Amino acid sequence: MLFAKKKSQITGLDVGSGAIKAAVVTDSKKGQLLKKFGTIDVPPGVFEEGVIKDPDAAAQLIRQLFKEQDIKDNNVAVSIGGFSVIVKKISVQTMTEEQLQETIKFEAEQYIPYDISDVNLDFQILGENEINPNQMNVLLVAAKKDMVNDYVSLCEMAGLNPVLMDIDAFALQNIFEVNYPDNEGDVALIDIGAGKTSLNILKDNVSVFMRDVSLGCIQINQKIAGMIDCSLEEAEKIKNGGSQSERISTEDLHGIIVSVAEDWCAEIRRALDFFYSTYPDDHIKRIVLSGGGANIAAFREMLAHETSAEVDTIDPFRGFVIDERFDSAYLERVAPQAAICMGLAIRKVGDK
Repeated sequence: MLFAKKKSQITGLDVGSGAIKAAVVTDSKKGQLLKKFGTIDVPPGVFEEGVIKDPDAAAQLIRQLFKEQDIKDNNVAVSIGGFSVIVKKISVQTMTEEQLQETIKFEAEQYIPYDISDVNLDFQILGENEINPNQMNVLLVAAKKDMVNDYVSLCEMAGLNPVLMDIDAFALQNIFEVNYPDNEGDVALIDIGAGKTSLNILKDNVSVFMRDVSLGCIQINQKIAGMIDCSLEEAEKIKNGGSQSERISTEDLHGIIVSVAEDWCAEIRRALDFFYSTYPDDHIKRIVLSGGGANIAAFREMLAHETSAEVDTIDPFRGFVIDERFDSAYLERVAPQAAICMGLAIRKVGDK
C-alpha cells in the first residue's frame, strides 16, 4: 500500500487498458457480499502500456461506469503495475519496523534503477533470513511518482477520491488467498491483461518472485487487424466471436491465437526458469490464470503441457455472497477479468 487516507467504504477500481472494472463489497450477516460489479470497454489509444494517453476519455469512461452501476461510494482503491513498479525481496540487517522506515531509502537505492526521489517506497517485513539469522527478509515496493500521480489525477478528474493505491500483483494475491484459503506449496498467479502480463509466484502464500512483461491480448487484435486490414475495435469483436468476418477464416483466427499463446508460454517459461534458478528444489504444480487471456482454451492447454502444471482459471467470486440481482452466467463469464478489481474491493484502509 503506497498511501491511504482514513475513509470508510472503498470501491475497487481496476483501470485496465482494455476495460475498466468497478466492484463494491460490503459485510453482511452471511459473509462478504458482492453488492456491485460492472465493466466498461476502453477504446484503443486511451492507454498504452499502462500510461494514460487520453485522461479526459478515461475519466469519462469511469464516470459512465459508476453511473451505469449506480455506484455512489466515491472512495476508491486503485492499483498500478508494469515497468513503473518494482517489487523485490531483499535482505537487510535485523531491525524494528520504525528503524527500517528511517533507513529504507538508503537500502532501496541499491536495488532501484530510478532516482530514489522519483519513486514512492513501501515495504513489508517477511521475517528472519533463512541463511543469516542476523538479517531479515523484506519485500520492497517502489512505484514511480509520476505514474502514481497520473492515476490519482485520473480518479480526481472522474470525481472520485483515491484513498488507497495498491499493486496489481498484490491485489490478485489478496483475492486468491480469500477464495482459496487451503492452498499450500508453490503456486504461480498469472494475469494476462490487454497490454501486459503479470506473474507472481507464491511459496506457502508468501510472494517470492514477480515479473511483468509487455505481452497481452492486444497482440491478438493487432495480428487480426494486420491480416485483414480492419480497426482494432473490429478485431476485438472478431476475437471474441461477436462479429463474423468473411475476410478471416476460422483456421486463420485459430492460427493467430495459437501463435500469440506460444509467445506468452515462452515468456512465462523464461520467468519460471529464472525462479527455478533461485529455488532449484521447488516445483510449481499449480498455475492460476486471470485476465482476458485466461479465457483462451488453447493457451491454457499449451501452458499446462509446457509447464507440467495444473492450470486453473481463477474465480474471484467463489468465497462471496452474491447479491440476488446478479446473473450467474454473467459473473462466470467476467470472472477472470474481475480478479484484480475484487482484490481492491476487499481492501480496508490501514491495511499493509
